Amino acid sequence: MTPPEDLADWVRLMQTPGVGALTARQLLSAFGPPQQIFQTPHAALARATSSTVAAALLSEPDGPTRDLIERTLQWAAQPGQTCLTLDDPAYPRSLLDTADPPPLLYALGNAALLNAPRRLAMVGARTPTAQGERDAHAFALAFSEAGVTLVSGFALGIDAAAHRGALAATGGQAGSTIAVLGTGCDRVYPPRHKELAHLVARHGLLLSEFALGTSPSKGNFPRRNRLISGLSRGVLVVEAATHSGSLITARLAGEQGREVFAMPGSIHNPLAHGCHRLIREGAKLVETAQDVLEEFGWDAPWSARPAETNAVDDASPAANDPPECDILRALGFDVRDFDDLSARTGWPSDRLAARLLDLELQGRIARLPGGRFQRIARG
Repeated sequence: MTPPEDLADWVRLMQTPGVGALTARQLLSAFGPPQQIFQTPHAALARATSSTVAAALLSEPDGPTRDLIERTLQWAAQPGQTCLTLDDPAYPRSLLDTADPPPLLYALGNAALLNAPRRLAMVGARTPTAQGERDAHAFALAFSEAGVTLVSGFALGIDAAAHRGALAATGGQAGSTIAVLGTGCDRVYPPRHKELAHLVARHGLLLSEFALGTSPSKGNFPRRNRLISGLSRGVLVVEAATHSGSLITARLAGEQGREVFAMPGSIHNPLAHGCHRLIREGAKLVETAQDVLEEFGWDAPWSARPAETNAVDDASPAANDPPECDILRALGFDVRDFDDLSARTGWPSDRLAARLLDLELQGRIARLPGGRFQRIARG
């Protein structure tokens, strides 16, 4: 654990105008820890950076920086809250192997998860289909019960489903979850995830490279993605559009030497197009959690193949089939609109609308934007 006096210097370094992660690492490599950087002559600092940055490094911290240093020291003194620096033995080893490790990390929860032996990232769309969200939860649960720590970005949709699925695991073999934030560790974003943030902090880990009090900013989230992939042995993309941020995470994973996995979907589902693109580019196609576990040689405490959420139910006609099975067969596992279903079933509009509502209330189908419907597979 970094002593308070040293932590103060690390915060001061990272808050110095003109000093980002790259410049900080260059300074650390050239002159040693922050306290030595602040004692280095201006001329030497200027040769390594610029005259302006050198002057800023040798200036006394301003009022906001002094306040932030004090807040950070108080925050890190609380149980379960810690700051990890590049020279800290507890710093995640997997990030040290990447091209852009953050000099300072803020961790709220079980920091030991950063070096857990089994870590897998799961990412996907912020507005997934009901089936995609269900799949993410089921796969995350299966992975966690196999002792895998799930890493994701705490966003709406697939990320949140992955965190919740991992937290739902029980038993001595259960893993947990790491939520990598695009804000300070003392901020909850999106706000509706307040309860989820408390659960992750209690049973997993909230992690950020951003200083306390940092608000959500558009540029923070792509930067956060490199940590999601860097912390993990591989990245599984559940649903993603062609220009999804999840594809950025997958690309970063490939650049970092991590495995990339993708879950296929219907050719009519725009959120499957990104996954199909990844598969064409060499990502491993995943149909069950076991596919990923076998890739890494990770054993599981169960023998059955888990999270097989794409099994077809009510697939073949039978004499005693209830009438809603006509709708389910007409849907298949594609996304279809009302007119298409009406043509396929031959039902009048009022009867079809009533049965669709019944199936929606039963959790058998999901109503999507644009008056479209998708079947939800039984697990």
